[in-house]
Amino acid sequence: MRDKIMRLWATKTKDDEWWSSFVTAPLGIAANYWAVDIQAITPNRITAASFAVAVVASVCILIGSFGWFIAAAILIHLSHILDCMDGQMARYRKASSAIGSYYDRLTDQVQVTLWFGAAGYAAYTQSLSVVPVFLALIGIAFYGLRGYVKYIALEIETALDPGYPAKMAELKRHAPMAGLGFGITANLKWFLTEQRKILDFDEGVFIFMLSSALIIGQLTPMLWVFAASQVFWGGFKAFQHGANIDANQKLAIQK
Repeated sequence: MRDKIMRLWATKTKDDEWWSSFVTAPLGIAANYWAVDIQAITPNRITAASFAVAVVASVCILIGSFGWFIAAAILIHLSHILDCMDGQMARYRKASSAIGSYYDRLTDQVQVTLWFGAAGYAAYTQSLSVVPVFLALIGIAFYGLRGYVKYIALEIETALDPGYPAKMAELKRHAPMAGLGFGITANLKWFLTEQRKILDFDEGVFIFMLSSALIIGQLTPMLWVFAASQVFWGGFKAFQHGANIDANQKLAIQK
């Protein structure tokens, strides 16, 4: 039992996002303890299930009553647990695939759009103001920009230096810092260190932020935070990648 748990913990993404790092990913590992031995359950089917649950959560938000908001908050967490499980299972079974990774990332992007689009509409029905709708649209657009500049920068950097992807992959490697085999002090230090990731305002933060807003029924303030954070990070990432491309291009010319 202990050996299996340790092997499952080793499948956890080492640089996971806030909330998923110490809540939904560990819950995914707990669920995978039984799921990995059921051959009918595959990573790609879990990805599909995660997306289906995310769509149902969006519908619950659109319905708009308090009880449906609570259901949506629960389903959003369930969707994210499943989203953690698919990659964990693939790594545990040594069955990771490029197409599985593609669809996993694609559905992640779409479900964030669905959740916050639905939240914008629900906030509009509460306030009869179009402001929440525009906040949702701005947040979604700049969240998409964060991913877009990352991949176009990767394409351009790789054209300048074919070894660039391998260098970035090496920089992202992290040794395990917590879990079984580590003491209480090490696990506590890891937990406290993870809290700084809340400022990243990525999907791991959205899970907590959106579900909390649904539970207390206050969507518009949450959408202000969503829009402002994504404008900041989208603009910052665009500038950062542009500056890196310019610096690397000048370095390539000098060589």
